[in-house]
Order: sequence, then C-alpha cells, then structure tokens
Amino acid sequence: MLHYAVVFFVIALIAALFGFGGIAAGAVEIARILFFVFLVLAIAGFLINALRGRN
Repeated sequence: MLHYAVVFFVIALIAALFGFGGIAAGAVEIARILFFVFLVLAIAGFLINALRGRN
C-alpha cells in the first residue's frame, strides 16, 4: 500500500511539472489517503503483534 502511495505522489509531481493542476491535486489526495490507511494498518499490526507476544 505504501508503494501505491509513492507511485501516486510521483504521478502528482510529474503532472504538476507539466502544468496539469487538477490531475496533480487528485493524485496527491489519493496518495494521502493511501498513506494514512497504511499508517493505520501498520499501527494495528504492531499492536496486535505486541499483544500476542505477551501471552
């Protein structure tokens, strides 16, 4: 998932470089959403792993 966030961020940078503001803004929003979903899933995974390790 983090890979897709980086891909959309690169697409946004390239689109902004060529002057496609709308496409760049859309790609940034998608990248931001994917990054936050990745963070939530990573934190949940760490917490579940820590709780299982204590038992």
